[in-house]
Amino acid sequence: MARWLAGRQWPVHPLAPGRKTPAANCEQCRVRSHEPSSCPCHEQGRWCHGFHSATTDPALIDAWWSREPRAGVGVSCGPAHLVVLDVDAHATQVPDRSRLLPGIRIPEQVDLAGLASGFDTLALLAAYRQEPNPAEDENTLRVRTPSGGLHIWYVNSEPGVRYRSSTGSSPRTALAWQVDVRAHGGYIVAPTTRTSAGVYTPLGAVRDPAPLPAWLAAELTRTGHVVRPSPVPGPRPHAPARPPRTGAAQALLHPLIETVRECAVHAEGTGFTEKLNRAAFTAGGLAGAGHLNQAEARQELAEAAHYARPHQNRRNETIIDAALSAGASRPFHPKGLA
Repeated sequence: MARWLAGRQWPVHPLAPGRKTPAANCEQCRVRSHEPSSCPCHEQGRWCHGFHSATTDPALIDAWWSREPRAGVGVSCGPAHLVVLDVDAHATQVPDRSRLLPGIRIPEQVDLAGLASGFDTLALLAAYRQEPNPAEDENTLRVRTPSGGLHIWYVNSEPGVRYRSSTGSSPRTALAWQVDVRAHGGYIVAPTTRTSAGVYTPLGAVRDPAPLPAWLAAELTRTGHVVRPSPVPGPRPHAPARPPRTGAAQALLHPLIETVRECAVHAEGTGFTEKLNRAAFTAGGLAGAGHLNQAEARQELAEAAHYARPHQNRRNETIIDAALSAGASRPFHPKGLA
């Protein structure tokens, strides 16, 4: 499967045997934390840092899966120009109707009885736009997940446009509740991959992703999924320096965030949740005391958590938001920041 996918110019990387998460990084990277772009493993032909190591090189693919034949296959969505809707069917509490379809007001007279999953919110979004439900789109590749969810694969054929990945529970960028978006900066589990929970099984006869429907492209744009190009640096206007206490607060928080990032070198067993909770609680306390901008701190925490555990964005954000809130309720002024 890995060779076949790579033959379509879709970069692939190994997943841990029996799991849907990237295979653990190599031993050389277990002793220090560094950016994927500077990782020596890539030059040495080793997989490392999940989708950052994805490749279409047949020789590398043969070597990797010969080393670990039981490994599953992940596809790096951004370089493959894929946009995959990951529809969840998890049993969880349904949020307020204001959070079901970000940016769309659902009137009280709309009966939401029975709404329980991403299948329902995606169907509701399609109905609002008077468009076909993507979950029922037989013209594109659809893959049933072991948990009862659905991956709906599309190709982004619009030159120069990139879409970012997101989770359906994100308060910042989301398409619909319990509908994740796998695109730039993310990966998707390939069809036929087997985990301890079951097999990712293609539905119907179609095995090719269809072009991303125009209405979904418009929704992704509306909900902030378009990755904007970095502006060309120009002359910097004079701006007042930040208060010294902000820099001191960052110096206090930075080592805690680094402990979160360092969890990337192990797939598990690093105390990731405890470290993320501690960093976010500290950030909340500092923000509550006026030493930090909470929104900026949250973004930094989310980026570190995604770097370490890119497969569990929803859980990461839940931990961050809860700990930030708890910390903000107990503002504190460490020595030197009062």
